[in-house]
Amino acid sequence: MTAFNTITDISPELLDVLSDFGFKTMSEIQEKTINPILDGRDVLAQSKTGSGKTLAFGIPAVMSTNTNNFKPQTIIITPTRELADQVAVELRKVASYKANLKILTLYGGVPLRAQAESLAKGAHILIGTPGRIQDHLAKETLVLDSIKTLVLDEADRMLERGFYDEIVKIGANMPRGKQTLLFSATFPENIEKLAKALLNQPLTIQVDHILEVTKINEIVYETDDKEKTLDTLIKAYKPESLLIFCNTKAQVISLTQTLQRHGHAAIDIHGDLDQRDRNESLIAFSNGSKRILVATDVA
Repeated sequence: MTAFNTITDISPELLDVLSDFGFKTMSEIQEKTINPILDGRDVLAQSKTGSGKTLAFGIPAVMSTNTNNFKPQTIIITPTRELADQVAVELRKVASYKANLKILTLYGGVPLRAQAESLAKGAHILIGTPGRIQDHLAKETLVLDSIKTLVLDEADRMLERGFYDEIVKIGANMPRGKQTLLFSATFPENIEKLAKALLNQPLTIQVDHILEVTKINEIVYETDDKEKTLDTLIKAYKPESLLIFCNTKAQVISLTQTLQRHGHAAIDIHGDLDQRDRNESLIAFSNGSKRILVATDVA
């Protein structure tokens, strides 16, 4: 595996930060994309969640930021606010060596005015969801004429949510010569359409490997009564914490109520909850007061 010191012009301070956070060698997606991104190439990357893609675009974003200029230089668009927060946490770790680098998140569930006030003070890297970014553009509290790099993270999920037009409109508010990086777990037809609309002669990369932190055992149960089987499995395994995914919000709500009726300490999280309720669900699950979290893919 390739070490981070092979990255072009990487500073000793950044290498120390990466080492402190346990990043010793690059994942495949990082090895294949970081130097081309630093060279200014547009990138179209198929990369699964867990492959290390956040650092693949995050390290170049931090390295290339000019902290003497407080206008936005990189904007990262994500499908959900939770992912925006997750990306922000990772980038703030990487940026800790670089004084005065400001990272700002823009998504719903937070007052628009508070975000506008933060934008007015200046920021270098913006991370947000399509809808809220559009809101700020419409109210002219956000100007993107200084953007050098646009990152689309988990682009397939954004298109599944119907954000194609919003993404193209946001891109139209940026300089034509900007660099565009598109990361997607899958390459459906509309991803190719989006890539043709936004990317300029991109380097195309496909990576199937994910970073294995721990081995995951996968077990399949065939059943005619999912709720009864699930209740039996919970009682048999007695997990300290359990995350259950459902396809729809209605299924999440229904299953949570069923589990609660069976005496299980369950709580739900889905797109219809406001940010405060989402946070409360995550806190209850993380501190163990609710040991079962039922979620849509928003989690």
